[in-house]
Amino acid sequence: MEQVTVDKKELYSLIKEAVREVLQEEAFRFFVERLPVVSEEEMEDIERRYGKPSSIRDIAYSETLEV
Repeated sequence: MEQVTVDKKELYSLIKEAVREVLQEEAFRFFVERLPVVSEEEMEDIERRYGKPSSIRDIAYSETLEV
């Protein structure tokens, strides 16, 4: 088996980045799981009251995550 040598600062940075990524994924999952479910009837009521959202929007940020 081949050995890999990594200095302490580099190892710390790698671990810190990996932990940061996991925390971001979990925070996103926590947020998504708590979004309320809207029935078709409720959605129709919202659209009647406030109108349909415009189809043309500028995307500020987009990210794809596996959940």
